[in-house]
Amino acid sequence: MLLAAIRHRFTVLPANLKGAVVLMVAALFFSVMVATIKLLGQQLHITQILLVRQIIMTAIVAPAIMMGFSGSLRTTRFGLQLARVVFALIGMLAGFSAVIHLPLADATAIGFAKSFFVTIFAVFILAETVGPRRWFAVALGFVGVLIMMRPGTDAFSIYGLYALIGAAGAGAVMIMIRIMARTDSPTTIMTYQALGVGLAMAVPGIYFWQWPDATQWILIVVMGLVSYLGQYFNILAYKWGEASFMASLDYVRLLYATAWGFVLFGTLPQIGTWIGAGIIIAASIYTIRREAMRKQALTRAPDGRGYAP
Repeated sequence: MLLAAIRHRFTVLPANLKGAVVLMVAALFFSVMVATIKLLGQQLHITQILLVRQIIMTAIVAPAIMMGFSGSLRTTRFGLQLARVVFALIGMLAGFSAVIHLPLADATAIGFAKSFFVTIFAVFILAETVGPRRWFAVALGFVGVLIMMRPGTDAFSIYGLYALIGAAGAGAVMIMIRIMARTDSPTTIMTYQALGVGLAMAVPGIYFWQWPDATQWILIVVMGLVSYLGQYFNILAYKWGEASFMASLDYVRLLYATAWGFVLFGTLPQIGTWIGAGIIIAASIYTIRREAMRKQALTRAPDGRGYAP
């Protein structure tokens, strides 16, 4: 009875508000994902974590893949499919390594630089025209990144650079998905992602394997489930809400990351993190709004929203 009442109230909400509610849930799942990766990374190797994560996510989407398996491998862009897998690996290995070694808020905020890399790659790969205001937003965003990373000081960490490389990898993946989506089905793209990343992680994951204890197994299962649920709810949010509005709300993940960082690891962002993150988010939202005005959909689309290339 209560569930039916809640469902009815949700269905009558305006589309943007409905999408916003679901996006908050998706952002929560993504924040739980990075928190579990950070917890697991204290004792398990990153390749083992990614291998098990990929196995769990592949098992969840296996029915969709198997329904058209023979045809799902058929592609006119095999080289681009492989390149997408390579950049997804770069994005995940670098980005999740940063999550493990940096405060969650720092790694999350630097990861938002993905929007700026999408703009840069769109110019050189898609031949998109970018005006001076969007270039200024990109430059300003990287100023925010520099404020957070503080190169040349004792506070600088190589893992801040890893977070930036992870953002670049994720941005490249978004551009490649845009190109492949013109000729390949979503199932084909999903199949190559699932098989490619899983196979690439198999050898190092097994080599560095440490048998997880009971608590770690629970965290691993939670990580795999929330990774899938985050992406699923993310897609639903963009289905109901206007893309620019949804993409602007996505930055609530920084608040979740700050909360998990304090509760689980006793860390709070320093003032430099808040200043740099504020600049990055402001520049990103401006870029998203400019895309909406120009009727483009790169950084403000659901593909790649969230930290899971």
